[in-house]
Amino acid sequence: MLKIFTTQLTGHFNRIAQQEELTIEDGARLLAQAAVGDGTIYLHGFDELKAVLAEALLSQEPIPNGKPLFNEEGKMAELTDADRILIFSRFSNDKKALSLAKKLQTKQIPFVAVSAFMKEAEENTSDYADVYIDSKLKKPLIPAEDGSRYGFPAIMTALYAYYALRLTLKEILDEYDEDEL
Repeated sequence: MLKIFTTQLTGHFNRIAQQEELTIEDGARLLAQAAVGDGTIYLHGFDELKAVLAEALLSQEPIPNGKPLFNEEGKMAELTDADRILIFSRFSNDKKALSLAKKLQTKQIPFVAVSAFMKEAEENTSDYADVYIDSKLKKPLIPAEDGSRYGFPAIMTALYAYYALRLTLKEILDEYDEDEL
């Protein structure tokens, strides 16, 4: 099973890298606007994707100017037009993510959304996001003997998309620092 899982996950990462390369670069540029200016990069993850925030905010290489979008009491940060938001949800039609996306669009706060695009949905976070990155994970990766599937690594694919954004953001900020010298 491990070999199947590893093969499937590696293929999944490759699809994200190949098919989302330009949107990842666009997302990193959008986030860089806050990192080089007076803004903050606020992050939020829904359900299990809150795990991405631990990596983004508490790791050895935290995202520059990064903070959680909501405090421990669930109150949203006071946002300015210099801020940028990065949100993660399992699927693009997640009701809570859609609600947040609509609020951010109404407030005219630019944001990047990462989730699996659900084309059959009536409404998606991609309809509201300034940059949308498809994590492509719509179903579990491993087929079972009874025809069902299991092994749904949503956190791993979200972290892969996060790292793609974070590494591209670092390149952009490094170029900006060189230009400032």
